[in-house]
Amino acid sequence: MQHSTRKTAAWYPDQRAVVVVVCAVHAARSEPRALSAKLEIPLEQIERLFEVNTKELYKIVDAFEHDLKAGLEAGGSTIPMNLTWVFDPPSGNETGSFLALDLGGTNIRICWITLNGRGMKTEMIQDSYKLPSKIRTGDADALWNNVAHSLQKFIEKHGLGGTAEQPIPFGFTFSYPATPHYIDHGILQRWTKGLDINGVEGEDAAGQLREAMEKKQNLPFRLVALINDTTGAMVASMYNDPSTIIGAIFGTGCNAAYMQDCSSIPRLPYEVPKDRKMAINCEYGAFDDQHRVLPRTKYDIQIDEESPKPGQQTFEKLSAGYYLGEIFRLAMVDLHDQGLVFKDQPNQKLRTPYVLDTGFLSLLEDDSSRNMSASKKQYKELLNINATDEEMTVSHRLAEAIAVRGARLCACGVAAICTMKNIQRGHVAADGSVANKHPKFQKRWADALGEVIGWPKNRTEDPITMVSAEDGSGIGAAVIAAMTVDRASRRDSLRISDQKIGQ
Repeated sequence: MQHSTRKTAAWYPDQRAVVVVVCAVHAARSEPRALSAKLEIPLEQIERLFEVNTKELYKIVDAFEHDLKAGLEAGGSTIPMNLTWVFDPPSGNETGSFLALDLGGTNIRICWITLNGRGMKTEMIQDSYKLPSKIRTGDADALWNNVAHSLQKFIEKHGLGGTAEQPIPFGFTFSYPATPHYIDHGILQRWTKGLDINGVEGEDAAGQLREAMEKKQNLPFRLVALINDTTGAMVASMYNDPSTIIGAIFGTGCNAAYMQDCSSIPRLPYEVPKDRKMAINCEYGAFDDQHRVLPRTKYDIQIDEESPKPGQQTFEKLSAGYYLGEIFRLAMVDLHDQGLVFKDQPNQKLRTPYVLDTGFLSLLEDDSSRNMSASKKQYKELLNINATDEEMTVSHRLAEAIAVRGARLCACGVAAICTMKNIQRGHVAADGSVANKHPKFQKRWADALGEVIGWPKNRTEDPITMVSAEDGSGIGAAVIAAMTVDRASRRDSLRISDQKIGQ
């Protein structure tokens, strides 16, 4: 089912403005309701579970940096530090029209993108198609047939396509941990973000998509690059902003990518000129799977144990948008089981896993309506619960505690990269629903980053700032496709498997 459509859109470099956080006092909102001691004490106990103080931040960042470095060594670590074979930042001179396919956690996004060079507007047509829930836990054939069918609908709708002799190059943003032996190849390590599709793990995702496309008629496209959304966000931002140092995803999942000197990658399996840089896709959602330093609560442990992949993606399960609403739900169930909230209210929906998403937490924190009436309405619509003013105070405080922890943990991954690379200044290009839509994430993230790196409190500006890379994965895929075709045309075919690219 097609989820949403924007027939034409233009992406301008000046839209990627540095985030400015404005604090406003909403006169319409009533003051937080005082809680009875019977409720205040257990609520404070839960809130304390989510606190991450400065000392803990230091400890987490130190362990993070150690694991990032280990991932570049031959022995590796739980953080894969995937080699992307995306060499060197874009020049800004990449131009042309390209298809970009983005397979995310919930949607398939297809874009027709025309690059006009650094500083010029990027033209884009895009459609988004819902990834049905039955496919999210189905098999490989169903997944790739659905993707190929979506591609066919897109090109028929917009009258696009090349020819069999001159297929149009496209970049495939595959937002899951994959090991690419070539830039146009990627073996799925494991599914994340709640997906559990049989027959893909351990296989070449690019190859499976090619096979599905070959079964369809009139799909004259050539897959020239398989990338992660994080790498795409970074490259899309570098295309117009050379000050970009890191690409980050703070959305359904969490991850980061950065450029590493090839001379500083001991585990490079092939001979690569040492003066080149390569994009590293950290995949650090798997940080601390050994449970050494991250402050896990009983709710985090329950989520992990009941997930499709217990013991994996520990960092992601504490900080990513896919899980924040579920952490909140479990905390509210805990209070309900103690007889402290939602007394004599139906609780069947409250006990439904993942019934609440991060958007609900954002509303709870940013609800400016009197007595939080907008949030009360959502409680009724989503859970069939009529929440009292006191229960709304509890909900607001829990949502805040969970979101603050998530933002502070997200800062740790970026801080570790900056410390490892001795990065002092620059822009972190962030994509994802949490970064773009949560009203207080960016300020909390910046505060924690400065806290752990040690920025002076009287600074007039932050040396490292977050900028928006919304839609970066689509544009990034197009830019990387352009870079790959250009490399191949210059006979620089390093780690390009399809020798027809660039001909």
